[in-house]
Amino acid sequence: MKMREYLQFLSNTKSMEELWSAHTERMASYGFDRLLYGFTRYRTSTSLGDPEDFIILTNHKPEYTQTFIHEGLYFHAPMTRWALENEGAGSWRYVGEMFDGKVLTKEEQRVIEFNLGMQVTAGYTISFKSVSMRSKGAIALTAHPGMSQDEVDEIWAEHGRDIHLMNNIAHLKILTLPYSAPNRNLTKRQREALEWVGDGKTTQDIALLMGLTSATVEKHLRLAREALSVETTAQAVLKAAMHNQMFVLEA
Repeated sequence: MKMREYLQFLSNTKSMEELWSAHTERMASYGFDRLLYGFTRYRTSTSLGDPEDFIILTNHKPEYTQTFIHEGLYFHAPMTRWALENEGAGSWRYVGEMFDGKVLTKEEQRVIEFNLGMQVTAGYTISFKSVSMRSKGAIALTAHPGMSQDEVDEIWAEHGRDIHLMNNIAHLKILTLPYSAPNRNLTKRQREALEWVGDGKTTQDIALLMGLTSATVEKHLRLAREALSVETTAQAVLKAAMHNQMFVLEA
């Protein structure tokens, strides 16, 4: 598939699964067989927010993501720090330079040792342009096991601009697609109730519109708050809207 055809395909994908399957295959054709994409809207000066609220897409093995993501190793990764401080594409040669210069913290050194054991040793990180102070997105492109950073840098010298463009388009498209973190899926009824709240309807109004009792509507809204891990219905509407889970066109 030619570049223009691929970008057109990306822009027309209807689901996260469709996009991610195509994108991992495309990046593998350049030598990057493992990808890790992350996006947060809840960044602060000391935190990237609750990992349960991240958009995480990856084709790494579960044993890698369990430690790197769910046990918080990502927060101390040198290229995570680089991505937070920069925008654009960065060679992982930066990590080697830090290691050679002995400026790694104990936590960062642990990340390096873990990655070495998982054959995550060469690649590039793309840090996407932020649209707000609290949002940040990046993708780590890991090269095939056995590839050196010199080989990866050669690939980037020849194809880097195309790879960067494709990832930028993929990132922008991801932000428009419905996404729900594991165990945070809304049912159709919960989503419908939130949509009516977003339209300014009262509980009594929603009960009439949905053909339910007010108590049942309140139950759907409570379960929606629990599913999204928020305290108020207003917060639930905001989070569902941010994750494109409201006013979704049925397939």
